[in-house]
Order: sequence, then C-alpha cells, then structure tokens
Amino acid sequence: MGTAAEDGAWARLLEDVAGSGRRLRREELEALRAEGDRAAEAGRGLAELVDERLAAAGRAWVGRELDAASMTALRAGLAALAAGHGRAYRERLHQEEAARRAFVADLLSSGSDLGRLAEHAERFGINLACAHVVAVADGDGYDLEDPLVRALERQLLGRFGEQEVLLAVKHGRLVCITPSGPGEDAAVKAFAELTKGRRVVVGRPHSGPGGVLHSYEEARTALEHAQQLDLPAQLLHAADLLVLPVLLRDREALEELVHTVLGPMLAARGGAEPLLETLTAYADSRYVSAEAARRLGISVRALAYRVARVVRLTGLDPDDALQRYTLETAVLGARLLGWPSAAGA
Repeated sequence: MGTAAEDGAWARLLEDVAGSGRRLRREELEALRAEGDRAAEAGRGLAELVDERLAAAGRAWVGRELDAASMTALRAGLAALAAGHGRAYRERLHQEEAARRAFVADLLSSGSDLGRLAEHAERFGINLACAHVVAVADGDGYDLEDPLVRALERQLLGRFGEQEVLLAVKHGRLVCITPSGPGEDAAVKAFAELTKGRRVVVGRPHSGPGGVLHSYEEARTALEHAQQLDLPAQLLHAADLLVLPVLLRDREALEELVHTVLGPMLAARGGAEPLLETLTAYADSRYVSAEAARRLGISVRALAYRVARVVRLTGLDPDDALQRYTLETAVLGARLLGWPSAAGA
C-alpha cells in the first residue's frame, strides 16, 4: 500500500480533475513519477501499484458520470506512475549490473581483498568455496559494451543462468567463469562455439576466493603459449600444456639447449627455418613420413632429404626414440623463444 500522504494526494487529485475537467499539470505529473520511483525502490511491482490506484479512482469517483477529460487525466496519471517506476527499475538494474561487473573484475584481479570477495560472492549467488574454471578466448580489443560481447552474454546467460556462468573482459580478451562439475564441459563448449572459431584455453579447476584468479592465470598463460606455437586446436586445456611453463621457468637453460642442439642448422642452405618447420611437421604427424610431407606440401623424398640434413648437422636422429625426445624439446623451446629470428640470426 502507498503512504497515507500519497493516498490522500491521489484522492484529492481525482476529485479536482473530475470536478474541473482539466488536464494534469506538469508538477502533478512529476510528483506521480516520483511516487512511481519510490514504489520501485521499495520493491513494489508496477501491476500492484496500478491496481491500487485504479481501485482508489473507483472509490473517489463512485456515483459520478465521468467525461473524456477525466479519463484522459487518469490515463496520464497512471502513465506518469509507470514512467517513474520504470525509470527507477532501469536504474536499479544498471546499478546491479555495474556491481556484478565490478565483482567479476575483482575476481580476476591479483590485488583484490579475498575476504571481501567471499563476502560479496553470496550476493551474486556464487559459492567461491566450490571449484571454478576459467576459459579465455583468443583476440583482443573487446569491452563489455561491444554489441558482440553483449549478445554473447545474453546467449550464455540464457542457456545457463546468471548463477552458473559469468562473462567478463580482461585486457581486451573474453573470459568465461563457470563452476567445475557436471555442467562445466557444456558451458565451456558453448563459450567456444559462441566465440566463433577463436582459440579458447581452459584453466584447471581451483577452489576458494583466489581460485578463479588462479585458473584465469593458467588459462591466459597457456593461451599465450598456444599462440606462440600456433597450435591448431580451437579448444585447449591448460592441464595439457603444463610442460611449457616448466620449460620456460629456466629460460637460460632452454636457450642453451636450443643453441646447442639446433644451432648447427643455421649453417644449412636457406637457414634453420625450413628444417625447424620440417621437424615440427614430422612430430605433429607422429613421425609418419607421408603425413608430414603432405602437411609441408613436399614429396616424401624431399622430406627424407631434409631429415637427413637435420641428422647430419645436429648429430641427432628423430627416428631414434631418445634422440627424438631431445630434438622435440629443443624445437618446442625454439618456437617458444621465437628462435632463430628472435636471436637475431
């Protein structure tokens, strides 16, 4: 129910309008908009408010023969109430959306107060005690107001609901946060599909207020490595790429391995790049010569010639199990380091 003052003002306004046949004044309409605004802030629905005011109009005008001017004034009054209510409702949604986005941004920030995150998570229906996974999509330049991002957000929330999937933009990249569990794969696959062919990397599940950030950092780092290596798969998991940060942890040792193992290939005619490309294709095809040659667009005979040059220059044979491992690790390191171009060769 409205306040006694609002009820009394409405009744007096109806009496005056019915008696004079006048239109509602600007200040009266603004007062009704403000009343609708207050009703929305108090959590009252628009249908309830309109029904209440129509019932009051019926009581105030009982026994009267109403003219068109009175009905016009009634419609204008109800429209003003609805406008004020809608304005407040939209503002509240905007505030809630801004608060939600700020919360998600804090989840992905290393400087956030973990205690405050846990406290605010309950407001948004998120249980940070449970494990979450974070997926990061390739590409940059996005922001949350981008129409494509808004459309993606609507589609994801339409499928999984606000309490299941959170969409964010971090450093211009699209980020999807979802609880780990039975629905995880469906949410991640939907995110990958909706990003329209962009490479997506998924972090491992982690629990607690800092778990989301941990999973995000894993996914972001793995995505950067996948970009460096130009991995072909659209959907990758950081758990499958854990060897890469291990290799890069001792960069000096990795550089020495690459220089020692692959350095002699710099003396080859045409440089090291064609031979490095050959070793990459050979490994990617599981050392099946015909498949490697097809990937490179050369004959099997030409492939054999290139492999023989690798053996002659490095002293290592990719068809030998132990030597193959050394070559593979060195080639992987070279791709991560951008060798030989990054070395100024």
